[in-house]
Amino acid sequence: MTTLTSAPRTTPVIAPPARFRDLLASEWIKTRSLRSTPWTIALTLLFVIGSTAVATLADKAPPSGPADFRPYDAYPPAGYWTLILVAGSMGALTVVSEYSSGLIRTTTVAVPARGSVVLAKAAVTAALWTVVGTTASTGSFLVSQAILDGRHTDLPITHPGVFRALVASALLAPVCALVGLGLGVLLRHAAATMVTSVFVLLMLPPMFSESSRWSADAKHALVSAAWNHLIRTWEPEPGSLGYAATVPGAWIVYTLWPLITVALAVLVVKRRDV
Repeated sequence: MTTLTSAPRTTPVIAPPARFRDLLASEWIKTRSLRSTPWTIALTLLFVIGSTAVATLADKAPPSGPADFRPYDAYPPAGYWTLILVAGSMGALTVVSEYSSGLIRTTTVAVPARGSVVLAKAAVTAALWTVVGTTASTGSFLVSQAILDGRHTDLPITHPGVFRALVASALLAPVCALVGLGLGVLLRHAAATMVTSVFVLLMLPPMFSESSRWSADAKHALVSAAWNHLIRTWEPEPGSLGYAATVPGAWIVYTLWPLITVALAVLVVKRRDV
């Protein structure tokens, strides 16, 4: 007589949902695994700090009276416009590269909480570009002051306006990177995202003047115009500008742009198909 034995029942193993720190680790691996990332950052830092050295060496104007901080020597527009361009583009690429390659489908299957994925990308992007921006800003200040020290016109960081310009220049990179990331989620197309980010961050501010209220308000609401105001240490001449920006307003612009773009990205990614 043969005894039949039933196979033991197996309970399916359900993987626990991904924790946010796991998403952070995943996004950091994606970022640092790209060979272009360290090279892009290194070349950007070299150009930004190098442009500071060139601008400071080229400024031969003797100071009138006591030495004063020269923001466009320490933070020349050419170098920091490049930083805006690179940070915004790299922030966008963290998203649009996954859409173009199709990797975003794998990501959303593994992590159905799409909003958490966007927030993890934003956190890693903000942390990376804060380090890059701080390095660029501090390096620019030290290089400019080292050159000015030979002319006995260097200034300490405690001089009025210096620390504000240093912080504003350091935060410029993460702000632009997060704006680029948010635009990347909203547009999902590499070329369209790049053109839009360049237009919003660099090309749009010069189109507005400060001669009328509406035009001045539009200009002051843009990131590069806010940075330009935060690094400037002198007051506008009376009557030259009808509607000048304010320092608190510039800091508000710095805060709202990344918050709004990332919030819109989280909201949109939850409501549409990949």
